[in-house]
Amino acid sequence: MSTPRVHPVGRAARSMLAIAARRGEEVIRDGRRLDPQVQAMLRLAGRVSPLENRDVASSRRDMARAAILGPRGPQRVHSWERDLPGPDGPLRVRFYRDANLTTTPPAICFFHGGGWVIGDLASHDGPCRELAATSGAVVMSVDYRLAPEAPYPAAIDDCLAAYRWLSEQSGELGVDGDALALMGDSAGGNLAALVALGARDQGLRPPAVQALVYPATDFTMTSRSIETFAEGFLLTRDSMEWFRGQYLPDSERWHDPAASPLYADVTGVAPALVFTGGFDPLRDEGRAYAAKLAEAGVPVVDRCFDDQIHGFYNIAITRSSVAASDEINHTVGAALRGDLAW
Repeated sequence: MSTPRVHPVGRAARSMLAIAARRGEEVIRDGRRLDPQVQAMLRLAGRVSPLENRDVASSRRDMARAAILGPRGPQRVHSWERDLPGPDGPLRVRFYRDANLTTTPPAICFFHGGGWVIGDLASHDGPCRELAATSGAVVMSVDYRLAPEAPYPAAIDDCLAAYRWLSEQSGELGVDGDALALMGDSAGGNLAALVALGARDQGLRPPAVQALVYPATDFTMTSRSIETFAEGFLLTRDSMEWFRGQYLPDSERWHDPAASPLYADVTGVAPALVFTGGFDPLRDEGRAYAAKLAEAGVPVVDRCFDDQIHGFYNIAITRSSVAASDEINHTVGAALRGDLAW
C-alpha cells in the first residue's frame, strides 16, 4: 500500500494525531476497539465537524474546508469535466483516468456522500483520484442536485440519468461497457443502491457491481447502531435527522423502497460490495442490507472495518483509514476485473 499525497495541512494533522493517539483510554463498544488515531482525531477535530453545523450554507463551506485533510491523489491521474443531459438541465460530471491505463478499462459511476445536502465534485476529488489510481478504472463523479433546493427524488433522478448515459456512451468513452460499477459513500451509497435497483427495473445495461460504502439504507433510522453511536463519533443522530429533514421530511415516505433500499425487492440486482465502519451509526442498516441481498441470492461481500467511524473513506487521514480506503479501492478493482472470489 502506498501513502496517498495529502495537503500540507493534512500532513500536519497526521503528525498531531500520531502524538495525540498515545493519550486517552481505550474506547470499546460492541466488542470493537476504536482505532487510537481515530479517537485522537475525534478529540481534536470533533468540535469543528461540518456535520454539526445546522446551517446549509455554512455546512457546505465547512465540508469544503475539511476536504483538505483527505488524500489528494496521484499526479498521474488526469481529470476533465463535461455536462450530461440531466432530468432538469445539464448535469455536471468529472472524469478521472490514470495515465498508465492502456487497454479498454472498466468504469465507475461515483456518487459522493454528504447527506444529500452537502458535498460536491471538489469534496470527493481526492478519494476519486485514489480510486482511479488503485482500481484501474475510469471514474465518473456525478454532481447531482442537492437538498433543500432540490429535495427527494432529485438526486436519484440525476444519478440514474448519469448511469444511463455512461452505460450508453461506453464506446465513445473507450471503457468496457460490460464492466461498469455503481459506487458511493453514505448518502452516495444510498443513491448507488437505488440506481442499481432502477437499472434492473428499467432494463438498463446491468452494472457488474455496486460498491456501497457505509450506505444509508433505511430512512426510518431505527437500527440499534444509531442509538449506540448517537453522539461522539463524528456523525450523530441529530445530524442524521437534520439531513433527513432537508432531503425527505415526509415520514410517510421513509418506508418507501424508492427511498430506503432496505425495504426493496432486491432479487436479481447487481452483485454488491458493502463496506461499513464498526463505530458508525449507519453500520447496522448497511449490514442489514448486505444480509438482505445475500438472502435473495445476490453475490455479496460484507466487510466491516471494526475500528473505523463514519467518513473514513473520504477523510482517510489516519493509518487505519488509509488502509481501509485502499482495501476498498482494490476490492472494487478486483470485482470489475473478475478477480474477486465472491
